Amino acid sequence: MNGHFAPVGNGPSAQQYEHGIQVIDGDKEFNKSLNEYLQETHVAEAGFNYHLISVFGSQSTGKSTLLNHLFGTEFSVMSESERRQTTKGIWMSKNKKEGANGGATKMAENILVMDVEGTDGRERGEDQDFERKSALFALATSEVLIVNIWEHQVGLYQGANMGLLKTVFEVNLQIFLKDRQSTTRSLLFFVIRDHIGTTPLSNLRNTLHQDLTKIWSSISKPQGLEDSKIDDYFDFAFAALPHKILQPDKFLAEVDKLGSRFTAGHRSTKDQEFVGGVFLPEYHRRIPADGLSVYAEGVWDQIANNKDLDLPTQQELLAQFRCDEISREVLVAFDTVITPLEERQAEAARLGKPTVLPDLGAAGSGAREKCVKAFEIQASRYHKGVYTTKRTELESKVDSRLKALYQGQLSAAHKAGVTAFSDAVTNAVKAGQKAGGGYEFAEIVDKQKKKTLEIFKKEAKSLAIPGVAWSNFKPQYHLFEKELDEVSSKLRKEEMRRLAIRVERWVKSRLGEAIGLEFNKLGTGRGGNGAPETGDKPPSEKDLWDRIWNVFIGIVREAQERFADRAKSFEASEDEVDVGLWRLRRKSWVALREKIDEEVMEGNILMKLRENFEDKFRYDDDGVPRIWRPTDDIEGVYTRSRESTLTLIPLLSRFRLAETYAPPDLPGFIGAQPAGAEPEDEEDLAPIGGVDEEEGKSLEEEMTVLSESKRQDLVVKFKKTADGVYVEAKRSAIGGITQVPLYFYAVLLVLGWNEIVMVLRNPMLFLLILIIGGGTYVAYTLNLLGPMMQMANAASNQAVEIGKEKLRDFLENNETARNAIAMPARQKSRDSDGISMDTLDSRGKKKGRPVQEDDDDDI
Repeated sequence: MNGHFAPVGNGPSAQQYEHGIQVIDGDKEFNKSLNEYLQETHVAEAGFNYHLISVFGSQSTGKSTLLNHLFGTEFSVMSESERRQTTKGIWMSKNKKEGANGGATKMAENILVMDVEGTDGRERGEDQDFERKSALFALATSEVLIVNIWEHQVGLYQGANMGLLKTVFEVNLQIFLKDRQSTTRSLLFFVIRDHIGTTPLSNLRNTLHQDLTKIWSSISKPQGLEDSKIDDYFDFAFAALPHKILQPDKFLAEVDKLGSRFTAGHRSTKDQEFVGGVFLPEYHRRIPADGLSVYAEGVWDQIANNKDLDLPTQQELLAQFRCDEISREVLVAFDTVITPLEERQAEAARLGKPTVLPDLGAAGSGAREKCVKAFEIQASRYHKGVYTTKRTELESKVDSRLKALYQGQLSAAHKAGVTAFSDAVTNAVKAGQKAGGGYEFAEIVDKQKKKTLEIFKKEAKSLAIPGVAWSNFKPQYHLFEKELDEVSSKLRKEEMRRLAIRVERWVKSRLGEAIGLEFNKLGTGRGGNGAPETGDKPPSEKDLWDRIWNVFIGIVREAQERFADRAKSFEASEDEVDVGLWRLRRKSWVALREKIDEEVMEGNILMKLRENFEDKFRYDDDGVPRIWRPTDDIEGVYTRSRESTLTLIPLLSRFRLAETYAPPDLPGFIGAQPAGAEPEDEEDLAPIGGVDEEEGKSLEEEMTVLSESKRQDLVVKFKKTADGVYVEAKRSAIGGITQVPLYFYAVLLVLGWNEIVMVLRNPMLFLLILIIGGGTYVAYTLNLLGPMMQMANAASNQAVEIGKEKLRDFLENNETARNAIAMPARQKSRDSDGISMDTLDSRGKKKGRPVQEDDDDDI
């Protein structure tokens, strides 16, 4: 067999290397000369630029024939007349079609092909240990494993090598896939022979994939890989070839077409499908070509000496086969009930709306009981050990699906319960607020919590399966109860926050009114007592900050009592109440500072200073408004009033108490941060100087109301305002003495007596004077004297222009006058524009003539 190949032994010749080498012989001996063959074929120097393909399948299915046509190798093929085993062991040959057009495209470089001894051969009989180990060796070392089967074998267990693949998968997980970080993928390439086309390739592909998936789900998996899927480690490809004897030409054409797929490829980032050839980077074992021989020998040694690969007895094999078959049959009925429920649950989860399925517990328990009972009736006749193991596997498989389904049900019930609890508490609180009456938050929470826990407990009991430990959902119940407590605490905090906001608004409202009244008192000067020469300042000026601080303390204390009383109904802890009161004091101080800053804005403070000054300047000691006379001491009253008002600016610049002349004890009022305060309790708090020392702002800076520059600016602007009031008063005093002397009227009467008598005796003249005087008064009242003067001026100018034009025309048209002044004759081309209103400007002069454009502007 393969006599022209280099077999296992000493001193193979170069001529034998030409066609290939036997890697492992029929006695399970590894060929030590594999590396020499790789060097002879120049593969050893290729680094990672090589690919390894293996083929296995049932004996006499034409594996070697397929490889010879596909890769140009010369593996021995079966004689049709004898039908005996031709390939014993594992043989390797390099692709002979490298660089040639094997179809539409060229093949990849350095493809190594391994021909594995066929399975189910009569020569070995029941000794199937080698075929399983050789298949595992091929799977462990190859990037692509070609599984050669006939079309009529698809759907069979032994004929399609499913039993072999199951054993290979189990040992593969145990030996090679323990380290997930180094896990490499492989491609199982199913080549379906003698495909007549009656069954579409897609249907055959689905059947094979379903069988492999079921095998994978039935095998026992190492710890940590219980939830792994076959697609996590293997990819699948499928091809169909026509009958070689009946359709030889079509067979060769399809083989050439199949060969074009053995090129480098990659995955599509969109749908993860193959793009290009079947050699994907993740299939490569990343073993350099010069180290492949040592690596393969190590793999074979591990497989050959692993006791776990010993073949079980024929009785156990029969039991395993039948139990697996029965298990698949009883799972069909189970899938009929459970799969729709799983799909509904998965769809709800995908849409982000977890749904509690009705009567899930009864449906799941019934389906499980029927499945296990049916398996027990049919499979209990076989090997007891295998039956017990397979029943445990079946129960584990059923329970894993039910557990996932039940966990999803409880998760949906958990989320729905939390949402319903939160909504119910919120709606009850809103209803209490709308009713205008009081409501007990703690009672609402306790009532809704009991109701929600009862619903969840009922659902959990419906999912319990007698005798199954995992269906005891007490941990989930306690977890749900714990989350309800967390939600209750969160809702209570939110309610306390809303309470704090309402109290803060009340504080701001009260402070706005009270502080505004205190500042408004500054505008009343000395309370209507005028500006006396001596005397202390009134309380409205001297004790301003004391009154503001006392009012502030009183309002905040009342607010704290409101907050504490209401918080008790929430069953809030002392720490939560302390944090709320601490936040309230801080927020209240910030509100006070904002109100003070608003009152001392430039416009507001200047208005108050002016009112204070005017009250002192315009009113006497008895509070009576002053009427200034030239003999009054206007300058003295002005100076005293101004200086008295200016003393308010230093007073307003600092928040200082009158008794101590120091800022109030703000840090002591606010207090230290409570131990129960969380970071989120400080997120919306503004830093306060002297309290938050890490902010770098002192208490003195916090109490500074007006900066030095602002004080100076206020002094300058106030003095200008006061000066205006003083000038106004001075003018009123001077205006009282500027009167016409009485003797002036007597002189005017004596000197103008004749004219007066003449006017009175002449009615026409008297009437004309009345008309002119009345018209002048009306024009003056309506502010028409100016426009009338302008019209008169324009009319006079127009009359002059018209006269000039008439004179010019007379001189030009009269020959005698023109000769007298030696004026030339008038030219005919001269313009004869007339004088009219539209040719004169607003002053009655002739408008300038526009410059005429040249008619020949195109020259």
